[in-house]
Amino acid sequence: MTLAEMLQTVRRVAISTNRLVNDTMVGAYLSHFKGRGMDFEELREYIPGDDVRDIEWNVTYRMGRPFVKKYREERELGIILAVDVSASSVFGSARRSKREFAAEVASTLAFSAARSSDKVGLLLFTDQVELFLPPRKGRRHILRVIREMLFFAPRHQATNIPAALTYLNHLLHRRSIVFLLTDFLHSMGTDTLARHAGRDVVQELGLTNARHDLICIHLFDPRESRLPDAGLITIEDAETGELLELDSTRAAVRQVYAQTNQQRVAQLDAALRRTGVDTIRLSTVEPFAQKLQRFFECRRWRRA
Repeated sequence: MTLAEMLQTVRRVAISTNRLVNDTMVGAYLSHFKGRGMDFEELREYIPGDDVRDIEWNVTYRMGRPFVKKYREERELGIILAVDVSASSVFGSARRSKREFAAEVASTLAFSAARSSDKVGLLLFTDQVELFLPPRKGRRHILRVIREMLFFAPRHQATNIPAALTYLNHLLHRRSIVFLLTDFLHSMGTDTLARHAGRDVVQELGLTNARHDLICIHLFDPRESRLPDAGLITIEDAETGELLELDSTRAAVRQVYAQTNQQRVAQLDAALRRTGVDTIRLSTVEPFAQKLQRFFECRRWRRA
């Protein structure tokens, strides 16, 4: 692809996702995220009408009259887009790959953040951290983020989610909003969550969610969950190169394939519920903006 074609693709994604923000997303983003970060400002005596949840009980006990903590709202948030660019992200059975879809979803989030004057950072990862762009403001920075999500050439093929989250936990000293965009295809074993480099996916997700506000965006292609009736087919694991030959004309084979995927997704869902991390699943063949909007609105009401 030529440089001109790359720039045209970046502009196309920027225009289309910015339009989604204008039409759908900005209200949901603003209502959910703005003002969630608070800095302590002062301690003063209770005034009727103050929120009783802000009462500082230790000081109240010592002084013999109620005191409350007052906070100053942070006007800026740090948004980190952690995007899985391992080999499995290249797969796509429709008009776009999972990586292209991830770029569209993440770009929508980036423009929503920019509209609120928040800083946006980018982490691209495989089984190693491939690229990190520190959170910044500005349209030029957002366009750089989009370009890297679409065209960065990763050096590795496998996936290591805990390593990416560990990197962020060591790097980010201020509480941030972290969006993890991945297909989760290689975070699960047949019986339990796979361990990578001695770190457990569930533990690292929970730790990151405690330090930051972590939201998992599970991206999937429908072809990953069911086989077509297409005769003898060879399936290749994009990350390991392992080949598997199947006779897809047999209904039993297609059923086992579908059941195996259902079990994998159910196991993943159960693991994510244990972490307390909010997760949304998005299909590469379906519109996503309104689904994201509903997700944020439900999350806001649930946490109110």
